[in-house]
Amino acid sequence: MAGFLFDDMIFGPVKSRRLGKSLGINLLPTHSKACSYNCIYCECGWTGNRRGMNIELPLRADISAALEEALIRLKDTEMQPDSLTFAGNGEPTMHPEFEGIIEDTIKLRNALIPSAKVSVLSNGSMLHKPAVFASLMKVDNNIQKLDGGREETIRLINMPLKAFRLAEYVETLKRFGHNLIIQSLFLRGKLGDRIVDNTTREEVHAWLNLVTDINPAYVMIYAIERETPAGNLVRIGRDELEAIAKQVRDAGIEAEVYA
Repeated sequence: MAGFLFDDMIFGPVKSRRLGKSLGINLLPTHSKACSYNCIYCECGWTGNRRGMNIELPLRADISAALEEALIRLKDTEMQPDSLTFAGNGEPTMHPEFEGIIEDTIKLRNALIPSAKVSVLSNGSMLHKPAVFASLMKVDNNIQKLDGGREETIRLINMPLKAFRLAEYVETLKRFGHNLIIQSLFLRGKLGDRIVDNTTREEVHAWLNLVTDINPAYVMIYAIERETPAGNLVRIGRDELEAIAKQVRDAGIEAEVYA
């Protein structure tokens, strides 16, 4: 069973497969996961608090102060970050002060380490909120999840805890224009007595149709890296992921494999 949690608001920098030296910003509790999804592969484990926002979150002022201290300490050192990355113990856009926190982060980045990118790793569940959408339009790396091309597949892999409509999600992603990176994790295995596999020809074809329709700037294709809460999942090898990435590139969209 997985259960890797980040134990501070600001963590790292860590070496990221996708973002280089990444200074993490965790807007969720440090003692538990808080998320609107319950992904079967999540390194933080299962989502326990299904009521979501009945949790104690760090304050905007405390986050800003901790980030400023870290940037001052890391500036012009070997560990100066390439990315200031909103990740951590769940879905960062659930924080009610997300808009203001993004504003603070951009100001601090511009003042202290202007070369760093501001990145957000999100499952897209809060994009219906205008403030969240507008804030994501301001960041350098707006990274949104799409782990399947069929609603049934996404429900099985990501287990959204609230109403989810794939067609609506795709239309919202299209509104970002080219200011969007899609992240997709491929896996296969079993969940109870159900087969889980988003790598079949049919599944990849459905996913690719959506990616082509969305037309993001870039697609990140990656594999399981750490232990997963669902115990019967298989890590997909680089060659298989590269074959999927080639289909994306053939469609005229940049893609990279992280495995």
